[in-house]
This record gives sequence, structure tokens and C-alpha cells, in this order.
Amino acid sequence: MSRLFSVVLGTALLGLAGVFLLSAPGSVDSAAYQRLTGDATDGELVFWAAGCASCHAAPAATGNEMLVLSGGQAFPSAFGTFLAPNISPDPTNGIGGWSLLQFANAVTMGVDPEGAHLYPALPYAAYTKMQPQDVADLKAFMDTLPASAEPNKPHEIGFPFNIRRSLGVWKRLFVTNDWVITGDLTPEQTRGRYIAEALAHCGECHTPRNALGGLQRDNWLSGAATPDGKGKTPNITPGKLAWSEAEIVEYLTSGFTPAYDSVGGNMAHVVENMARLPEADRKSVAAYLKLVPAVTVP
Repeated sequence: MSRLFSVVLGTALLGLAGVFLLSAPGSVDSAAYQRLTGDATDGELVFWAAGCASCHAAPAATGNEMLVLSGGQAFPSAFGTFLAPNISPDPTNGIGGWSLLQFANAVTMGVDPEGAHLYPALPYAAYTKMQPQDVADLKAFMDTLPASAEPNKPHEIGFPFNIRRSLGVWKRLFVTNDWVITGDLTPEQTRGRYIAEALAHCGECHTPRNALGGLQRDNWLSGAATPDGKGKTPNITPGKLAWSEAEIVEYLTSGFTPAYDSVGGNMAHVVENMARLPEADRKSVAAYLKLVPAVTVP
């Protein structure tokens, strides 16, 4: 019995050690950022494409208030309610004291300066594909925005989802640098893929998820239940979205559909963000959407 107990204990300890190693936070390649200088002008375009203000502005903020990234918006989900943090340049309650490497680790790896995993309410599963220069440019622009001393509010999450270390395993299962759409893409389609799959993180809302919250990449952009379970995002693959590229561009510019309906809900923020980009970027997104495999689901 003593020997059996030792074997069982040893096996358990090895298993725990394996889980501990698998769940360890990662970090970016520091060499990729060492000589980068951010450009705030270019960073503004990254900022709008990535939709930072849509989530991190104060609840009900409008106009120039959207540039005060004080946080506080609540995002209910099956795993709990996530509260967007203050990411303004405030050195105490915001991210004003972060280095470029710390910023890059948070945005693309989902790891905070203390080495703790961040919840994927921050779409780092998409941002992980961002180019280092775009990350540096984004930080340069965000450093120019107004600071807010608004304190951060804790997430409203219960056991076991409040165990952040477990997110390391989740990342290994569901976070990848691989593109969903591959093949011989034109420069326009490649740019559209970068915007849609990385910066604008379209798949985070328009792709269904499994029971663990991982994206079902085989049903890319085929529509999904909203995180709060009260609605559904539409299927925007060619199997459902029959709009021409020109009609998609118009929608991303003005918010009007071919039937002259107007955009509403959270998508209104997306259109506002996309409308700030060069028209060539909106055309590239339209070209990309035509490449996505058609999915026909109810």
C-alpha cells in the first residue's frame, strides 16, 4: 500500500507539474520590438481598426469622450461579467507606466505586466497576429490620449473561471498565429485578411464558439450567439451575405444596407471605426469576405 500510495502521489505531482508548465504565461519576442519607434499618426488608424474605444470608453460615451479610455463597460457572458479596464495614459489606474514590451505582451499575448493571464474578453486571440510595428504605433497614439484616474472595477467571475492560471491551457488550445483563410491571396485580399482576422477581430463576434469558449474555425464568420445569450450575430459568409463588394464597402462607410436599413447595436461602433479608415481598407475587407468559405446555416 505504501508503494502504491507513492506511485499515485508521484503521478499526481507530475501531472500538476505538467499543468503548471502548460499554463505558464508566454511573452513576445523582445528582439522584435527593441528598435521600433511608434508613429502616432499611423497608430490612430490601428486604434480605430482595432476598435479600442468601442470597449474601453466609459459607458454611454459619445464624440470626443470616446477617446477617454477610462473603462467601466460591462460585458456579460456565460463565464461571468467582464468589466473593461482603464487603458488611458494615467500612470496609476491606466497603462501610462507600461513599456512597449509590457503593452505588446498584454495586447498580443494576453499577459499583464505582473505576469498574470488576461481574460480573452480582450481579443488577444486575434491581436496575436498584429505586426510589431502596428503594436508600437498603437501605443504611440494611445499615449497621446487624455488620461483618466477612474479606478478599475473587478470582473464579476466565480469559480473556477476566476483561476487565471487555467487560461494558459485555454490559450494553448485555442490561440494560434495561423490565418483562417490561406492560399494565394492578392495584396488587397491579404490586407483585408489582416484587418478582418487580426485588427478588427471580426471572428470574435461572428464565429460560433464551443463549450470552452474557443472559436469554431471550421464555421468561420457563420454567425454566433452573443456572449450574453440574448441575441445572435449574423452569418457574414457568402453563404448568407449576398451583397456585392461595393455594397459591403458602402455599409462599412455609411451604415446603410442595400435595402436602406441602417446599422444598429454594437455593429454601429464597428461601422464608425471602419469609416475612419482609408476607403482602400474597406475595399480590402470586402474582397476578403468574398474569399471566406460559404456556410449556409439557419
